[in-house]
Amino acid sequence: MRANYLFTSESVAEGHPDKVCDRISDEIVDLVYREAAKTGVNPWGVRIACETLATTNRVVIAGEVRLPPSLMKKDKDGNDVINPSKFKAAARRAIKDIGYEQDGFHWKKAKIDVLLHSQSADIAQGVDSAADQQGDEGAGDQGIMFGYACKETPDLMPAPIYYSHKILQLLATARKKGDGEVAKLGPDAKSQVTVRYVDGKPSEATSIVLSTQHLDDSWDSNKVRAVVEPYIREALGELKIADDCKWYINPTGKFVIGGPDGDAGLTGRKIIVDTYGGAAPHGGGAFSGKDTTKVDRSAAYAARYLAKNVVAASLADRCTIQLSYAIGVAQPLSIYVDLHGTGKGVSEDQVEAAIRENMDLSPSGIRRHLDLNKPIYAKTSAYGHFGRKAGRDGSFSWERTDLVKALKEAVKTKAAA
Repeated sequence: MRANYLFTSESVAEGHPDKVCDRISDEIVDLVYREAAKTGVNPWGVRIACETLATTNRVVIAGEVRLPPSLMKKDKDGNDVINPSKFKAAARRAIKDIGYEQDGFHWKKAKIDVLLHSQSADIAQGVDSAADQQGDEGAGDQGIMFGYACKETPDLMPAPIYYSHKILQLLATARKKGDGEVAKLGPDAKSQVTVRYVDGKPSEATSIVLSTQHLDDSWDSNKVRAVVEPYIREALGELKIADDCKWYINPTGKFVIGGPDGDAGLTGRKIIVDTYGGAAPHGGGAFSGKDTTKVDRSAAYAARYLAKNVVAASLADRCTIQLSYAIGVAQPLSIYVDLHGTGKGVSEDQVEAAIRENMDLSPSGIRRHLDLNKPIYAKTSAYGHFGRKAGRDGSFSWERTDLVKALKEAVKTKAAA
């Protein structure tokens, strides 16, 4: 491990074109879970993999679904087909909440196509549990998933991505409140923070990058900086801003045309922003738009949950966990733990054994343990899936640290043996 170095992470705002698509896809996931609960359909049977494309006043929603009857209708031949109306309404609500009422992308004026179709029976047969939805269901796909935690921030996240997210969250909140000149910022924005590490710990910010859309055509980079700098300083909080910190605020100048009108967006193109900002490995699968039989999502949440509990239990200062799956197979093929040389009198083998003892890592086991069969995913679509506060509605349940005691006891027992 290097002790002294610079590391950079970026974040993008909810109005970034790709994040607009992530939000719409996750609104569709929530819609399907909500309609299932409303109509008495077993949420364990929900299946959705939804991709979204957005460009100038155009949104295309595509993917595979298994839907409650309330989201279906009869075609002219009497066949069951998808009713697009509720999907379109969900997309428009999302675009409106983000704040797009611009000529090139407007929540009311955009044309929305819904091209969802039924899930492949070949995939379904490997995923569905055999009897009562409480047995082992197979993973929805093969793949590898990673979880990570470290003691750099209160939420046990790497500092660069933590502060990059926080800058954009504060600006979005202020923009939506409509107080003063910050209300003239647009929804589209990107941030980037470079942190200097000294003796392996975050010491100071050495560069800050922010490009944000603004609705006043007369603004230049200096004006934008005057508006946003107080929020950036508030977001960085206790992290020192270096005396020679380089600031790049709208470095190309004017940024009026933004969002899907300025650049097309797609679901799943910001997966490093969604996780650890490059400070930890990523398996490659996107989260947004997928129900939790898809281990791209659920197992990544489980891996973060376990890594966070390992660090919260003071078993290590840093922890990376990898899980791997095969389609149609319930239990993970492998569990790998790396404590990066920071273990507190415990080995990786002991932690791996403790994990196996304390959590069923089949897709159904993860969904039960973290209570994932709920409409809780739209709020994950911007500012990271990790490092967030667990909500009373069950959202971000993977951020709980309720496994600390069990992991400590399991590791202690292994050490004594």
